[in-house]
Amino acid sequence: MSVRIRKCFFGLCLDQEVLPSMELPTTDVDLEPKKIEPEKNEGPLFHCDFCDTEVVHKLAQMFLPGLACACVDNTTGGPFKTPGSVAVDLRKEMIEFVTQKSESFVAESVILEGGPDGGALEHPFDIICYFVDEFVSSKRNLLSQVSGWLLSDKREDKIDDFVQEMEMNGFWPLDRRETLAKTLIKNVDVKSSFHCSMSFKSARDLANHADDGCNFRPVICRNEGCDARFSAGHLKEHDSACDFKIVPCEQKCTDSILRREMDRHCITVCPMKLVNCPFYAVGCRSAIAQSMIRKHCSDDIESHLLLMLKGIHQEASGEDLKRRVEQILQASSRSKLAEARDVRSYKNIVKDLEVKLGPLEVIAKEKTSAETVAENEDSEDNRTKTKDKEQHTQTLNSLDKAEVSAILEKTCAGNAVNKVDSEHKENGKQG
Repeated sequence: MSVRIRKCFFGLCLDQEVLPSMELPTTDVDLEPKKIEPEKNEGPLFHCDFCDTEVVHKLAQMFLPGLACACVDNTTGGPFKTPGSVAVDLRKEMIEFVTQKSESFVAESVILEGGPDGGALEHPFDIICYFVDEFVSSKRNLLSQVSGWLLSDKREDKIDDFVQEMEMNGFWPLDRRETLAKTLIKNVDVKSSFHCSMSFKSARDLANHADDGCNFRPVICRNEGCDARFSAGHLKEHDSACDFKIVPCEQKCTDSILRREMDRHCITVCPMKLVNCPFYAVGCRSAIAQSMIRKHCSDDIESHLLLMLKGIHQEASGEDLKRRVEQILQASSRSKLAEARDVRSYKNIVKDLEVKLGPLEVIAKEKTSAETVAENEDSEDNRTKTKDKEQHTQTLNSLDKAEVSAILEKTCAGNAVNKVDSEHKENGKQG
């Protein structure tokens, strides 16, 4: 009968000779460390048993992979042993080892650090994880230590498979692991930061404390869809970050949505989402809330119309365009222009109105004083140049042919002399 139980539990083939040392414990076996009950008339009889729920759960989840590591490393390379064949014994040894370590932790911290404020101030989860690592290291056989097995991917896969096998078969149930975690936390949490240290002389007082007064009592999130469990003292912290809590829109719209859906809401359907003006393409750079587009288009008709006309009449001046804006607004109701929701429909409306109004009249621009002065100076320069040219022409006309010939000969002679001088200078440089 015992052989069939072990085969069903681990799904492994076991030899008949090794069965007596690998019997599974019955469900009544107490795997938890024994508590010393207080003697009569010596202190309080009722102790609050609550610990930080999150830390307890994390430790309970950590125990199973720790045990799997010890079983796999202890049987590496063994032809007659499997992780399942040593799981029961190593579980018992692991519980005893970490319990003894936790009971002596405070005393050792005082001796090593010189006071209770040394290592005892570390987080209980880190302390107990260190104890489990010590136990796992002590159970490694020689082959697993020298063969590179500890760094191999195959080892990780084998540990994961064994953890899944133990979970599927209900080996070391979660509630028992949580009970062990609570005991270990109380042993190492010298400051009572992660467990309740209060005691009471009556069961009624303890019950009242457990119902309403203990910050470490376990509670479940009240938001629909969230099944998180935590200590009552963390309720406010969890509620401020719970993804399933319904909260007002971050962009101040009238909707209330799940916190987990907030980002999607804000960038898609939120009426207060900031968008570009429909007339961004023609030059309006306003960023407005999605729900305020109609009001923006109604309030900024003049500026949108001016931007549109600048694109249609590029040669017109600003004054001409402003005058055209007034003409269009007088010829059409503002509501008709405000109804346009994009550049194309707006442009069509404007062009229809311009057809009725006729061509744009461009008024000659009055010159400024500076422009007038500049034009006068240019005119004066032109007149001076023209006068000089006329005088030169008259001078040439007044000379007779003989004088002109003499002047030309004199000029040619001068050029010949200059050429000879240049040749002598060049020959001197070469000599």
